[in-house]
Amino acid sequence: MYNTAMNIKSFELLVKTENAAKRFVLGFCFKNKQRFCPYCRSRKHWKLADGRRRCQRCKMTYHDFTRRWWNKVKLPMDDWLRIVKLFELELSARKIATQLELPYRSVWKAVMVIRYAIFCHADDVNENLMSAEIELDETYFGKRRKGNQREAVGKVPVFGIQTHEGKVRVELVPNVQAKALLGNSIKKVHHGNIAYTDKYNEYDSLMFCGYRHLKADHSSKFFGGKVYIDSLDGFWTWAKERLFKHHGISPNHFPLYLKELEFRYNHRDELFFNQLVAFLSDFIPELPDEVNPSLNSTSQGEI
Repeated sequence: MYNTAMNIKSFELLVKTENAAKRFVLGFCFKNKQRFCPYCRSRKHWKLADGRRRCQRCKMTYHDFTRRWWNKVKLPMDDWLRIVKLFELELSARKIATQLELPYRSVWKAVMVIRYAIFCHADDVNENLMSAEIELDETYFGKRRKGNQREAVGKVPVFGIQTHEGKVRVELVPNVQAKALLGNSIKKVHHGNIAYTDKYNEYDSLMFCGYRHLKADHSSKFFGGKVYIDSLDGFWTWAKERLFKHHGISPNHFPLYLKELEFRYNHRDELFFNQLVAFLSDFIPELPDEVNPSLNSTSQGEI
């Protein structure tokens, strides 16, 4: 359902009117059109004159999108869906605002809400990514500087895992020392897996944690001519090229962009418009500590 292709004529019908767009989104919010209270999940309610509902159990007043991501930015639902579609096509917030003739600030907030929704679903999407053979690698994100990458000053270290099916999992780490790298490895990788790394010594302890650890030069080839480590290098290059177009990202928002890139890469051969709509139709969870929940600032940073 999520990755069903949608041609342009179907999409035009979808956003022809705000009511048509709402009907489409409500199909993701409520199964079998059975509305319920977003606070206590009761299906019993009174309909109010303004179109909202009041729960008969907890007496809370709500509407169809209360506590859902859609409600974070006040936009007509047809405009919301147009923004989601253009986000899927990798247009910047400024270009989306220009094309749709909408205020830039509203579009920027909507695009950031999409990134928050992706971030909060990352664990669900990546739950079954890990396979028997994985690659581990780390890199730095930030302004280009000369010198040893692992000694880069002012850059953000990122740890990556990639399966040989081509799926990636990336995480921010406080540093590239053994404790941080192995902590992320052990949380995400199953015991007995074959872990391919480069010759960085901090990975040596993997062999004491229940993994088969094989080191590789970036030019080395193993079974069947497979090239290991180079695959993650390809992702790092792909991700940095896409971040470069943003001309600086706030450090508080960098985890959101990172998870967006992970999501895009893992769905690079798919159309994921419906999956984004499903994410945005879920209830908003408590945001993790490492993500700044504020959507009030459009300031850019140094990453």
